[in-house]
Amino acid sequence: MYGGEVYEYHPLGKYIVAAPGVCGGRPTVKYHRLDARHIIGDLKLGETLEYIAANYQIPVAAVYEAIELQSQFDDEESYA
Repeated sequence: MYGGEVYEYHPLGKYIVAAPGVCGGRPTVKYHRLDARHIIGDLKLGETLEYIAANYQIPVAAVYEAIELQSQFDDEESYA
């Protein structure tokens, strides 16, 4: 349960999950509607890990995990 509703997800790591019905089932940060591809996009724009974490109010470890998991997903479909 999260926010009074059932939150079904499939863990891809500690922070990154795939939740049916959230961002089309693409990898997201758990309990956020933050698509992991936005994290990767910010990194490609030159933002720092700390800035991204503070901006989205997520742990820096979630940013690292998105980077680690990026290689497991198709760049064009999941992280483009």
